[in-house]
Amino acid sequence: MRSTAIAIDVNGQEQEALVRPATTLLALLRDQLGLTAAKRGCEQGGCGACCVLLDGKPVMSCLVPAMAVDGRSVRTLEGLAHGEELHPVQEAFLEEWATQCGFCTSGMIMTALALLEERPDPSRDEVVRALSGNVCRCTGYEAIIDAVMAAAGRMQAPMRQAAE
Repeated sequence: MRSTAIAIDVNGQEQEALVRPATTLLALLRDQLGLTAAKRGCEQGGCGACCVLLDGKPVMSCLVPAMAVDGRSVRTLEGLAHGEELHPVQEAFLEEWATQCGFCTSGMIMTALALLEERPDPSRDEVVRALSGNVCRCTGYEAIIDAVMAAAGRMQAPMRQAAE
């Protein structure tokens, strides 16, 4: 089969790419666009290391055909910080020592971000459930869950101040 030209919004910037039928979103991001935060882990959708947001929803990018994202919006870890200013979820992961070796961190942060954008004040059980598709080989789950809870507080603080 022939390659196909696609156009996608990646982290707020329009991108065009020529993709082969078997190209995954993960391969497109890493190999063609140079965005390497999403990791190539199990390549079966079982570890969460490749998680990105597709139209605001978390997906395992190793399972998504690149052709299927034509005309859609993708957010990766690279798109979260504003210059030197980290996103509140990134800050919380650093301050709560939730990064461990770092291999799973990108997927954990993107999954956490999707949860917090949908449920700004999640319970600890909801955080655990949301992260259940993400594997940390360093067994740092408690610190990761603490970081997501801390991030929820940070993201809500401006909203609380505006309401007062």
